[in-house]
Amino acid sequence: MDFTAVIRKGEKQYVALCPEVDVVSQGYTVEESLSNLKEAVELYIEEMGRPKEFMGKEAIIARFTV
Repeated sequence: MDFTAVIRKGEKQYVALCPEVDVVSQGYTVEESLSNLKEAVELYIEEMGRPKEFMGKEAIIARFTV
């Protein structure tokens, strides 16, 4: 199952968010934050199960300016 990662630079670390399951993690590099997020999502799925509402559906990712 594919998930989305939104990664932003914080003050000292990168913060990674998986919006499909509302899980957040962080790391000192983009790669570390993504790896930590993957582990956190795996633990989430292990505990809570796969989110059925997202199975088989692709995410649409869009950017906009306000």
